[in-house]
Amino acid sequence: MIQRQWQKAIELFNEYPRAFWKVIFITFIDRVGGALIFPFFALYLTSKFNVGMADVGILFATFALSSFAGNAIGGALTDRFGRKKIIIFGLITSSLSLVAMGFADSFQTFFALALFTGILTDVAGPAREAMIADVLPEEKRASGYGILRVAFNLSVTIGPAIGGLLAGASYLLLFISDAVISLLAVVLVAALLPETKPQRHADAPQETVAKTFAGYGKVFRDLAFMLFLGFVLLQVLAYMNMTTTLGVYLRDQFGTPAPKYGLLLSLNAAMVVLFQFAITRRVEKFSPLLMMGLGTFLYAIGFSVYGYVSSYGMFVVAIVIITLGEMIVAPVQQALTAKFAPEDMRGRYMAVAGLAWAIPLMIGPYLAGLIIDGPRPEQVWYIAGFIGLLSALGFLNLNRAAVARRRGEQTQPQPAPETT
Repeated sequence: MIQRQWQKAIELFNEYPRAFWKVIFITFIDRVGGALIFPFFALYLTSKFNVGMADVGILFATFALSSFAGNAIGGALTDRFGRKKIIIFGLITSSLSLVAMGFADSFQTFFALALFTGILTDVAGPAREAMIADVLPEEKRASGYGILRVAFNLSVTIGPAIGGLLAGASYLLLFISDAVISLLAVVLVAALLPETKPQRHADAPQETVAKTFAGYGKVFRDLAFMLFLGFVLLQVLAYMNMTTTLGVYLRDQFGTPAPKYGLLLSLNAAMVVLFQFAITRRVEKFSPLLMMGLGTFLYAIGFSVYGYVSSYGMFVVAIVIITLGEMIVAPVQQALTAKFAPEDMRGRYMAVAGLAWAIPLMIGPYLAGLIIDGPRPEQVWYIAGFIGLLSALGFLNLNRAAVARRRGEQTQPQPAPETT
């Protein structure tokens, strides 16, 4: 039995190029640091600076806006200068700024640093996403992004549990630990990762930096891609509550301490580690848009549950439902984005795809904070479920339109063969 499983693991390893596995390994190391701190931002801010969730929501909005700016800069620079240099730059600058955030002595100072840090943290995001698309053929990308998520969630399995313990001792330890891990990732990127940017054709003119940034216009004119991102945006508007709103809600309404909230996130990550690859292998056989609709429908159910239950056992059930949806949605979404993107514009397409996360993080935590600070905090989960349902219906309609278009193309009369 063990020998057979080992053989399967070797076969899986050999299915993918070595450069892909290097990206996976370094992503795991880097994400451990992020998983230590991000789930506890809202808890940290509300406890240290004595602010409400509406104030936290404004900070998340600012952070998301600056993150999108970082994505846009990083996407263009990735297509212009390559992947590796941008990843190293982003890791170094974000690690230094995170330490500064840990020493901030007022909410106003923390707010200003968050604006700066958001840009630096996400400069490298498009480079990582583009690197996966560079090294994998199209038919391997969904499963490849699934493996990337396994690495990400393996780190999240470890991160929140450790982060909860560190937060119990000192929140400053979270910021310092994240910075140290980012600097370790810099060393690994420099030593292990190759540059994967596709070579420019010999007869192709070299783009100027200005033309590279101007290329964003072409992305925004891709109407099919933008419509797809619109429904992703709604999906993320529901999903972002798991790491921005849920911890404060459970603490304030039911007295759930930070370590138990961390365990919910660790369960989410552990499920992804154990089941993500197997689920991705199955769902990639079906229409990607149909799978997007199914996974988002599970989001709608899972988040709605939090509005009706009060026991920790049911909190666990809700996380399980949400995670099932996440395992269907996430790798398919990334593969679809890569499919939309021309080879020489992958960085910019990945950056614009970040809008679907930046906009919900700009407005979602603030609006959710207004509800949670009000007399009926449970309503945030009813609204999240409704938004998830709208997104699911949107993906199903896109799938229906795509099927109809393919059928129309198949029934088009073919030109008569030429005769001599």
